[in-house]
Amino acid sequence: MQGLSTSLVLIALLAILAPLAARFLERVVKVPIVVFEIVLGILLGPSLLGWIQSTAFTDTLADFGLAMLFFVAGNEIDFALIRGRPANRAATGWIISLALGIAAGFILVPAAGAAVIIGVALSSTALGALLPILRDEGRSRSPLGVAVTALGAAGEFGPLIAISVFFSGRQLGPATAVLLGFVLLTGLAIVLASRSRHTLLHSQVTRTLHTSGQFAVRAIMFILTVLVVLSMVLGLDMLLGAFAAGVLWKVAMARAPEKDRTVIEAKTDAIAFGFLVPVFFIDTGIDFDLGALTGSPAALALVPLFLLLLLVIRGFPALLAAPAHSTFADKRAIMLFCATGLPIIVAVTAIGKDQGLITSGMASALVGAGMLSILAFPLLALRQQQRATPERRSRKSN
Repeated sequence: MQGLSTSLVLIALLAILAPLAARFLERVVKVPIVVFEIVLGILLGPSLLGWIQSTAFTDTLADFGLAMLFFVAGNEIDFALIRGRPANRAATGWIISLALGIAAGFILVPAAGAAVIIGVALSSTALGALLPILRDEGRSRSPLGVAVTALGAAGEFGPLIAISVFFSGRQLGPATAVLLGFVLLTGLAIVLASRSRHTLLHSQVTRTLHTSGQFAVRAIMFILTVLVVLSMVLGLDMLLGAFAAGVLWKVAMARAPEKDRTVIEAKTDAIAFGFLVPVFFIDTGIDFDLGALTGSPAALALVPLFLLLLLVIRGFPALLAAPAHSTFADKRAIMLFCATGLPIIVAVTAIGKDQGLITSGMASALVGAGMLSILAFPLLALRQQQRATPERRSRKSN
């Protein structure tokens, strides 16, 4: 019990220190907060100082954080903005990425299960981590932001479908049938939600928005829990349910007063990024098996290789969805943003280890590459965007 108490206090402390560290370094270099959360988790975790030990309780909190991250991603996607060309090209790009990733997996590990694990990991995009960065930079509704959102949606939803089909423990046919059943049920709920005015829901949300009733927050947690549990009961990945819950809530609140939606978004962000999501990223650092990397030169060498493969396999196909008249700097930024991956990598490598498809060293190398992508790629992408402005001015002058 004492160990649990100490770990909880230290995790809470790290959640406070991460944004302070990011703010402190902001004048020198702008680093996403999640980088500090992961690095601090590694530093105080069993791999280095050993001050924090992973427990069943902290792992459960981390699972809630991961689910909340995918809920926010589903809730923030504006389908009216990305439908048509952005969505179609993003989906095509992801399919190409998956095929290239599986091919690369076969070259590295000539076994079907391991190849699919590697392929899914290398075709993923950390949309939940990118959306706050785009929003903070005021670029979420720019042409580049719309393209990255579409590509990120494909890079999160596509891998979740692949995980549910290939690693549900069922044969391919029954697994696909169950997945289609879940998609149909969720799709029906979303269609019904989009056609209803939700007068009672909106009025109840408005009445309790600034009281202890907090109906909106309670409804969010209910919808999230129901769809996560439903996906788990059906043998699907829980993140599929979390993502669908975010989409469903967005549709249900589409006709609510804008000021109410703004307040609810702030409350959702507070729960997600102020509490649960930091626990997930800190726990990722705590659980990271640094010894599996440092103890194996081969595994350590895979980290830069996987980082390069993320950029090539996920980044280049993403250019299909680049907005018209994009500058070279814009295209480089899109590649870097879309090659940023971690949550899906953490989830799929955990499945691979549990099922004996990949070694601990391979899993650590993939997660390590994902961590480095979170650290480096968004930062480099933002710098490319700074270069893009002079490029656009030069084009206009010519």
